[in-house]
Amino acid sequence: MNDTTIDNPEVDERDQEQPAELTDSAASAASAEPAAPVESAQERMRRLEEEGDIAADYLEELLDIADLDGDIDIDVDGDRASVEIASADQLARLNRPKGELLDALQELTRLAVQTRTGNRSRLMLDIGGFRAEHKKSLESLADDAIAEAKETGQPVPLKPMNPFERKVVHDVAKREGLRSESDGDGKGRHVVIYPSA
Repeated sequence: MNDTTIDNPEVDERDQEQPAELTDSAASAASAEPAAPVESAQERMRRLEEEGDIAADYLEELLDIADLDGDIDIDVDGDRASVEIASADQLARLNRPKGELLDALQELTRLAVQTRTGNRSRLMLDIGGFRAEHKKSLESLADDAIAEAKETGQPVPLKPMNPFERKVVHDVAKREGLRSESDGDGKGRHVVIYPSA
């Protein structure tokens, strides 16, 4: 098992759960509130590009202060801005082996974006391809757990993971047609993969 961890405050699975039914009072209160305006695809793209630009400016300033080199690539990946500090050998070495520097820089960058825009940012940061490499190792870990669950017919609990890591594992299990759930609290929260019924 790879004990590399990066903290990416993805929306936790518990945050995505919705009650099956609303009570009568909650339903009437929900219907009384005006719906939030729907953001067009163009507005969403413009907002995410602005987040990327703010993040890039912030990171460039930080790199200058620390006298570190690095090229900054900005992109939009699905429903979030994506920024990578590429060609940053010194920074990449500082980030290894567990990605703690990446965690800290991502949180600081999200706060910088939120301060400028007034909105919570879900921006994703990467340093020298670390996140993509880590995702591949998580997918491999998930594949091994899925194979074990299929072979033994027993649930397979994995090590504690942060929300980003759990989401990667859940996605692999779903793709393979198996059920997975997060269990535990706080730093002990982990994924359990169940064999197919």
